[in-house]
Amino acid sequence: MPELPDVEAFREVLASCAQGRRIERVEVRDAGVLHGVSARKLRRDLEGRSFAEPERHGKWLLARTDGGPTVMLHFGMTGQLVCCGPDDAPHPHDRVVFAVARDRLLRYRDQRKLQGVWLADDVGVAGILDRQGPDAMVVDRKGFDAVLSGRRGRVKSVLTDQSVLAGLGNLLADEILWRARLHPATPAADLTDAERGRLYTEMRRTLRSAIRAGCVPPRNSWLTGRRDDPDAPCPRCGEPLRRRRIAGRGTVWCPRCQPSAS
Repeated sequence: MPELPDVEAFREVLASCAQGRRIERVEVRDAGVLHGVSARKLRRDLEGRSFAEPERHGKWLLARTDGGPTVMLHFGMTGQLVCCGPDDAPHPHDRVVFAVARDRLLRYRDQRKLQGVWLADDVGVAGILDRQGPDAMVVDRKGFDAVLSGRRGRVKSVLTDQSVLAGLGNLLADEILWRARLHPATPAADLTDAERGRLYTEMRRTLRSAIRAGCVPPRNSWLTGRRDDPDAPCPRCGEPLRRRRIAGRGTVWCPRCQPSAS
């Protein structure tokens, strides 16, 4: 499931593959991923323009163009952005293909099609991003405290609420809470200043490592590397991990390292 580190990796793919290059052709292979724009309009408004420097906010990738509209990409659970050569075989899940500078194809690939592609002017971009919280990699400690302060709900559900903090998904939230030694069901409003500080520090550390890896890495020293194993032990203390659904999400934690306040 693409989270902030994955989308940052896709931003780098877009920059290296297409930034500054002319969009020669837009091929929509599945209009089911388009939101608020037809295949015809997407082609008409983009062909002949060039991709500018891309940006990311949370899980959104902003593929800006030179004075034109912005292609906004969201990857849902299975989306990818892939740079290919013109002779590379098509993939059955390639939904939209941007041919740039005649020798490269930028492919938006998505199996489940839970999100997709938007085309927006500056007002439209702002309208979408205004519904997002601050980016988890950019927010400072003061801003982090502000978005968590007085927030109702369990800390796991607050961290994964994109309107509160943009970019964290299920894997990152569990990893960060495990590192911070906080139970995922702890009410966010009950966190002490020291606990919020620990949570912020571990969020920053986890994100930096994951961005370097281009994903949330399934390392054995990480909770992420053990969470899918049956009867998996905690990578830190060896206690068997526990699992339950919190706010509708499959959640994994260590009962010894992350004791419940209750």
